[in-house]
Amino acid sequence: MRMKPNRNFLLGLCSMLALGFLYYSSGRISLRGWGHKSLYDKQGFLLKLDASLPLELVYKYGNLSEGVCKPGFAAAKMTAIYPKFNKLAPMFLDPNYRQFSKISDFSPPFGIKAQEKIIDILLAATKSYGLGEELDSMSCKTCIIVGNGGILTNRSLGQRIDEFDVVIRLNEAPVKGFEKDVGSKTTMRITYPEGAIQKTEHYEAQSLFVLSAFKSLDFRWLRHMVFNQRLYSTDGFWKSVARYVPRDPMDMRILNPYFIQEASFKLIGLPHNNGQMGRGNIPTLGAVAITMALHNCDEVAVAGFGYNMSTPHAPLHYYEKIRMSAIKESWTHNISKEKEFLLKLVKAGVIQDWTNGLCGVEC
Repeated sequence: MRMKPNRNFLLGLCSMLALGFLYYSSGRISLRGWGHKSLYDKQGFLLKLDASLPLELVYKYGNLSEGVCKPGFAAAKMTAIYPKFNKLAPMFLDPNYRQFSKISDFSPPFGIKAQEKIIDILLAATKSYGLGEELDSMSCKTCIIVGNGGILTNRSLGQRIDEFDVVIRLNEAPVKGFEKDVGSKTTMRITYPEGAIQKTEHYEAQSLFVLSAFKSLDFRWLRHMVFNQRLYSTDGFWKSVARYVPRDPMDMRILNPYFIQEASFKLIGLPHNNGQMGRGNIPTLGAVAITMALHNCDEVAVAGFGYNMSTPHAPLHYYEKIRMSAIKESWTHNISKEKEFLLKLVKAGVIQDWTNGLCGVEC
């Protein structure tokens, strides 16, 4: 005789089917107790990454012509692989920076705690807080971060780099004499006191000078540069620093420290260390610049990134003869974990790597 299904059994079966549907349709529910694995890694990134567009982005960007700037593309792709991404993070500090609460609870480099007074003085002097009227008014901006790697040598990428709306350079990497490979255009140069160009003749004719402050002393150094005051002492810096920056105050900016905080604690997953600078928890300036661009640019590319330690005799930087073998273990950075993060962005097509130094044969 056939038994009729028990009502409770049917209810339980329906519940299980509903949970299964939710799991496979959204990919957000992890039924670890039933042997299923999460679709996301511990940082919150999709485990399975590829450069193909999700269906909703195909509808949005699929019909755009080749070479046309895609509004919101980098942020949309970033959100697709990292749902916790929130685009609302201004590029530079402005007089309303206190409203950006995520930086108020941390001291440099992760925030502005105890630096408000000097920041107010600096912002009152610079009076400008964006990229400039023309760039700020653009509805779609393409950005490229030009790293300093020797991988740029003999690539002849200069003309293509100059075609970007925003060209971001780092520290003291020169342009003059290397235009064929690195371009001649500089929208901004992000640096810190020890990394800034020291010979004034090496500066571009025009560009924004952007401070990324890694310690409280960096803000005091910037005050000397903004007000063109003589720097009597360099105590507290780990090497020599620039004593003069040939820029008007209106061409100087302070990078939002939230990008250091986000890159370190959220995206790369470096040690929190109670919000203090510690061993292996400071992202490189390149990773910080990329994080900033994801929030403020519609399309993002990089060039000159990636160290290949299997080629110790290759040039470390495009502008000097130091070899790859000169790289030593860094106290502040974790290059391997940082590369894992950047590799995710390249594999998923969030950023384009023109010199293929991040992926190599992995992409």
